[in-house]
Amino acid sequence: MSFLIVGGLTLLISWLTLFSGFGLGTLLLPVFLVFFDPPIAIAATAIVHLANNLLKGFLFARYANMGVLLRFSVPAILAAFAGAFLVESLNALPALLQYQWQAQWFQITPIRLTIGLLMIFFAGLDLSPKFKALTLPGDWIPVGGALSGFFGGLTGHQGAFRSAFLIRLGLGKEAFIGTTVLAAVLVDMVRIGVYGFSLTHGHQALFQSQTQWNLLLWAMVSAFLGTWLGSRWVQKVTLAWMQQGIGVLLMVYGLLLAIGLI
Repeated sequence: MSFLIVGGLTLLISWLTLFSGFGLGTLLLPVFLVFFDPPIAIAATAIVHLANNLLKGFLFARYANMGVLLRFSVPAILAAFAGAFLVESLNALPALLQYQWQAQWFQITPIRLTIGLLMIFFAGLDLSPKFKALTLPGDWIPVGGALSGFFGGLTGHQGAFRSAFLIRLGLGKEAFIGTTVLAAVLVDMVRIGVYGFSLTHGHQALFQSQTQWNLLLWAMVSAFLGTWLGSRWVQKVTLAWMQQGIGVLLMVYGLLLAIGLI
């Protein structure tokens, strides 16, 4: 049943990215949080996200603007180390609060509170017309890289700041895709390595059973299939009503996660 749920939802999510304006990692993380503990869910999302972007990178890497990529990615990589190491530190902290509701006990933990609040924050950014219209000077590219890298390492929310700082540089369509995809690949490679090191250093396995690895592999295949089907039959376009609906759902999910109900 878990394979059917994860496979079906991953396929649907990869298809929805064509219309919702949200990235694969943003929509996939809530699914993995149902099946895995937060550090594992974040790592699993990063692996699927990396695999999906490697395919895009194969197609568009030659168009990347290397000057912009270096200015953005060097601080992004350094900040990604910090954000990724923070994941296991937050997970090791004790619960902030325990409470009882409907005869059940719930906990508010630092790691779930952080992920939940960032889900709400980034969903709000993606829905904000002011943020979409924000114009930032090219000199701020390293700042954008640091912000994107840090939050990418922490929870995977790297796309909002990456797009905000790069989309108005006058890059052509192919150059923009190639540059952003390579930047995402570099951050994903760094954070996956840090997640693996942190968990192993804490005497845990990144994935603790063959079933979990198989579930991850199935999610990767489903994401590829959803992207392929979508790219063959539809043109990528953001539907405002779908973006708003999914944004609200992400905010509600983030709130429930933050207060320990999920």
